[in-house]
Amino acid sequence: MDDASRPLLNTDEHAVGNWISIGHPTVAEVCARGFDFVIIDTEHTPTGLESLENSLRAVEALEEDVTPFVRVPWNDPVRIKRVLDLGVAGLMIPMIETAEGAERAVEAMRYPPEGVRGAAPARASDYGRTFSDYFETANEQLTTIVQIETERGVENAAEIVAVDGVDAVIVGHGDLSASLGVFGEWESERFQTALQSVIDVAHDADTPVGMLATDRDGIHRWIDVGVDFVIVGMDIAYLAEASDAARAEFEKLTRSDKSH
Repeated sequence: MDDASRPLLNTDEHAVGNWISIGHPTVAEVCARGFDFVIIDTEHTPTGLESLENSLRAVEALEEDVTPFVRVPWNDPVRIKRVLDLGVAGLMIPMIETAEGAERAVEAMRYPPEGVRGAAPARASDYGRTFSDYFETANEQLTTIVQIETERGVENAAEIVAVDGVDAVIVGHGDLSASLGVFGEWESERFQTALQSVIDVAHDADTPVGMLATDRDGIHRWIDVGVDFVIVGMDIAYLAEASDAARAEFEKLTRSDKSH
């Protein structure tokens, strides 16, 4: 676990991350290089704990200091516990809609008496070799990122970011736009108003806000609205874009040959 992971996400300077959807260590190794952090997604992917553990090893093996975060499938203390035991720097927890939900997330991230995380030796504590130290420091060192991605979450954003232990917020723009009835309409007034309200209340609480950009336009869009950190792309998008571009280039050349 990177002791510097918590201050990595702050409102003073932009951190840049990459998104990993493919649960293979080679993909993690390739996509982590050069970034401040990565988020390995286990919500919308088939990635299991064994694959996740190997992907974490790949990130940690880099000579560079890249902070590994993981998005868990749900605000579930059992899943949260099992992923934390693998030795991540922090978690991203989706679909947080209320302060109570944020409090449950923070409690799941923390050992007693501040939380409900079960205590046991695991990879996070070098398989028990450093468990006493890990138990004493984990509550303060782990980063808790909550994801606001519904209209209800926007309405309760001020209360969510006020919860002690919420270190950062990521706005899930896809689900949020769907919740607002304007799916994919990033320029719509309804979406922009909701997004800006989350950014404003988070900054009032000195809580950093981040977003995922799935293309170059998205990077510009989210930086322009004032977010503090950006995940600037995702592995499956890179593969799809490059694959389509290579095929299109081939087809353009072969169609040109046939026309002569």
